Amino acid sequence: MIRHVAVGVIFNEQGQVLLSKRPSYVHQGNLWEFPGGKLNSGESVSQALSRELKEELGLKVLKARPLIQIHHNYSDCAVLLDTWKVEGFSGVARGREGQPIRWVWPKDLSHYNFPAANQSIVSAAQLPSTYLITGDLVGDQAVFLGYLSQSLIAGMRLVQLRAKTLSFSDYASLAEEAQSLCARYGAALLLNTTPIQAVALGADGVHLTSERLMLCSQRPLATSKWVAASCHSAEQLTHAANIGVDFAVLGPVLKTQSHPHALPLGWDQLQTLIAGVSFPVYALGGLGWEHLEESWNRGAQGIAAIRSFWGKGLSGISAGWD
Repeated sequence: MIRHVAVGVIFNEQGQVLLSKRPSYVHQGNLWEFPGGKLNSGESVSQALSRELKEELGLKVLKARPLIQIHHNYSDCAVLLDTWKVEGFSGVARGREGQPIRWVWPKDLSHYNFPAANQSIVSAAQLPSTYLITGDLVGDQAVFLGYLSQSLIAGMRLVQLRAKTLSFSDYASLAEEAQSLCARYGAALLLNTTPIQAVALGADGVHLTSERLMLCSQRPLATSKWVAASCHSAEQLTHAANIGVDFAVLGPVLKTQSHPHALPLGWDQLQTLIAGVSFPVYALGGLGWEHLEESWNRGAQGIAAIRSFWGKGLSGISAGWD
């Protein structure tokens, strides 16, 4: 029997996340977790979450939305962690059942010991709702960096540097400048290149094309770096899970200008494919800001895009989605 659990990733106004510690005598005891509890008969996830956070922490949920679903099999039980992001609440958090609680910066979550089922929730809590993919540079590097700067100013905090037409030396030069810009705004930069090159260039991680993904037999970078992948099928998502990626992009969801002949997945197929994996997935292809809420409701972390998130204008830039 699967234990269905409502889980809250609760953010305060400063951007910290609330953790609580499990008692020593319960399953996965003495480990930190994101608060929540089992659904009662007839309860929806949102109802269970509101009840549990009131009972455990004295908080009233004011604003919440789906974040990620985690299916995990322990040796003694199977769980479905139906995880929601809580962005608005009233009350002052306290451990009403005697449990220690702590507000933690998302970047510091890796310093805490969680149950195995919580690891992908950690990634989801650290990742933003939007993932900027740059276009290929075919003109002036200064123009390209100007667009990147505009996107960072607008709030992009996760960037994939995609510039496949460049030589390694030119790509390395661009990556160095892009890394400096991203660091200035506290954004993570992933390089669409080989894992070896990403490490050599000092990036925050690597983004694997679907071809590179399928050639990997294991996770190509240490857990201190991000590993992402482009996926277009259930097979590729399964392989991404097997090698331990942190997140993936999946598409195209809708028709795209850059790949007009590619068959779109559509929202229903996207939702079905995401339900088969337990790591964050960004919806990709023909999407903009107006699709963000739909992506959340379909189980996605958010959306990945070029045109919708790139600086004003696209002269000198060619788009793509792998």
